[in-house]
Amino acid sequence: MVQTILILAANPKGTTPLRLDQEVREIDAGLQRAKQRDQFVLEQKWAVRPRDIQRAMLDINPQIIHFSGHGTGDEGLVFEDETGSAKLVDGEALAGLFDLFADHVECIVLNGCYSEIQANAISQHINYVIGMSKAIGDRAAIEFTVGFYDALGAGRPVEFAHKFGCAAIRLADIPEQLTPILKKKPNSGETVAKINLLEEELSGANEATSEESQELNDFDREIITELLIRSGRAEYSARKALCIKIGIESNQLGFIRQSTDTDFALELISYLHNIDDKQALCKICKELEIVFKRGKYSVELEKIKLKLNCNNVGS
Repeated sequence: MVQTILILAANPKGTTPLRLDQEVREIDAGLQRAKQRDQFVLEQKWAVRPRDIQRAMLDINPQIIHFSGHGTGDEGLVFEDETGSAKLVDGEALAGLFDLFADHVECIVLNGCYSEIQANAISQHINYVIGMSKAIGDRAAIEFTVGFYDALGAGRPVEFAHKFGCAAIRLADIPEQLTPILKKKPNSGETVAKINLLEEELSGANEATSEESQELNDFDREIITELLIRSGRAEYSARKALCIKIGIESNQLGFIRQSTDTDFALELISYLHNIDDKQALCKICKELEIVFKRGKYSVELEKIKLKLNCNNVGS
């Protein structure tokens, strides 16, 4: 089946200039050389206003939507108004529009800073939505885009393409490979099952304190790493204080100085996992709880603490 990719690009006057033309050119070039190039049609809309999105959805009927531009977190994505100035559109508004086309839209990529919030809202209606957990640089944004669409053009599914795009960022030696976050539409049956399982875990926590701790999986470690980065505890100025709080001698860690925030967090969590220091991992979770008190991350942290048996680990 031929899939139409709709590019929505906006860089209003008064905002930081972005290399949107290069990003779109790279998408087009990648699809032109792709093994399954006949399966994709690329449509482009520039200097996009909210009304332009509505009309493009009706006229083009895309299966994949790619936003390229600025994001501002809670306030929304940045489009243009009638004068070319910035016009913010929040996630709920976009989610309401895309929900009307959910029967044929398969994937939406929000390649703008801090767009994970909008991705969360839209993913309640669309199968796959990719947003950015924090600010993302031009180079990283382009590397991710090239990798993502190269993988799609090779016939790979969205989940693989997301991982491939993240790998492309890291291969380019840019420490932002954890920034693109893939959100999947909740399956009602699976969601209920997960909620029930979590409730059982929480209600039985006191009874289970004598049981052996469970091993953290890759996803658990990715969550701790990402939250550590977002909390600011991985910044250079905060690293020694963090080491003191979790009971680790900073001079033990050769990576504490010459590393980016992302690499430091990755190395630290990997190091603690490898030496099986559950006490230090529990203390990191406690630090993260200070920042992420509510919402989905607090639930994930509670699950990780249960696995680590933090209630039974010395403080």
